[in-house]
Amino acid sequence: MPCTLGTFGLWLLLILTVSLVAEMRTLVTPSNGLRPKMSKDNDSAASTNSSLMDRQQRSFILPVEANTSLSKPVDTKAVLSCPPITQKAVLVTIRWEIILRDKPSCTRAYRRDTNETRAINCSDETISWDSRPDRNPALQINPVAITHDGYYRCEVVTTHGHFYHGYHLKVLVAPEVTLFQLENETIVCRAAAGKPAAQISWTPGGDCHTVEEPLGNDTVTVQSSCRWEDHRVSNVSCSVYHLTGNRSLSIERNSGVQSAVYVKTVYIILPVLIILVIVGSICLWKIGVCRKCKLKKREANSVAEEDEMQPYASYTEKNNPLYDTVSQVKRSEVLQNEADGLCLHTSYITGI
Repeated sequence: MPCTLGTFGLWLLLILTVSLVAEMRTLVTPSNGLRPKMSKDNDSAASTNSSLMDRQQRSFILPVEANTSLSKPVDTKAVLSCPPITQKAVLVTIRWEIILRDKPSCTRAYRRDTNETRAINCSDETISWDSRPDRNPALQINPVAITHDGYYRCEVVTTHGHFYHGYHLKVLVAPEVTLFQLENETIVCRAAAGKPAAQISWTPGGDCHTVEEPLGNDTVTVQSSCRWEDHRVSNVSCSVYHLTGNRSLSIERNSGVQSAVYVKTVYIILPVLIILVIVGSICLWKIGVCRKCKLKKREANSVAEEDEMQPYASYTEKNNPLYDTVSQVKRSEVLQNEADGLCLHTSYITGI
C-alpha cells in the first residue's frame, strides 16, 4: 500500500510540473491567433507613415539645376529660355540673375500676382525680356557684345516647386585674316583679333613659326610665318580654323617680292634720269650761248678789218672778182657752222 501511494505521488508531481511549464510558455510567447493581427496593424501604420513622409519630401526637395554652355557670335541675337513647367503648375515668380565680368550682379524679376516687373543693377539696355514675361519668360541679348560673356540663371517658382536653368555664355569674334609675302621670301598668315584664338595650318608644310599676341578685350592675334627651301614650290595656301567659320587664302611665291623690286627700281632710276636730262639741257644751253658769243666776236673782228681796209677793198671789189668769191665762201662757212650747232642741239634733245 505505501508503494502504491508513493508511485501515485510521483505521477501527480510530474503532471503538475508539465502544466506549470506550459503556462509559463504561454505567458512568455503570445498566441498564434493574436500575433498575425498585430503584424498587419503595424505594417499598415508603417506604410501610411512612409507615404506621408514621401509626400512631404517631394514637396520640399528642389530639382537638380541644369546648366548649358552657349556660344554666340558677336553682333548677333541670343535668346535664353527658362526651364519648362507643367500645365497644372501655377506660376508665382520668375527671376533672372545675370553675372558679368567686372560688373555687379543684375537681377530682372516678374511677379504674377501683381503683374509687375523690376530690374536691380541692370544698366545694359541690350539685355531685356524677349516678350511678355507672363507668356514667355525668356531673356534676349540684342546685339551680343564681347562684354556679355558671363553666367545667366533663370529661377521659376511655381506651386509645384522651384526650377532652375543656367547658361554659360561665350561670345565669339571672327578674326580678320590676311596673307602677304616679305622681301626675304617669308610668307605670313595673320588672324587678327579673334576670340578665341584661331588655328593656322599651311599647304604644303614648310619651316613655320607661330606666335600669339593677346589683346586687352580677350581677343588674340595669331601670326604664322613660313619659309620653303624647295624652290619648286610656287603656290602656298594658308588655312585658318575658328569657331565662327574656316577660311583659306593662297598666294604665289616671289610675286610680291618681284613687284617690290620693280617698284624700287623705278623709284631709283626715274629720279636719276630726270637729273641727267636737266644737267644735259643746261650743258647744251651753255654750249649754244658760247657759240653765239664766238660768232659775235668774229663778226666784230671782221667788221674792224673791213673798216681798216676800206679804201683798198673798194678798189679791189671794183677791179678783182676773186675777192667776191672768197667773201662768199667765208660767209657760207659761218652759216654752215651755225646750222651744225642747231642740228646737234636738236638731235641731243630728241635722243633724250
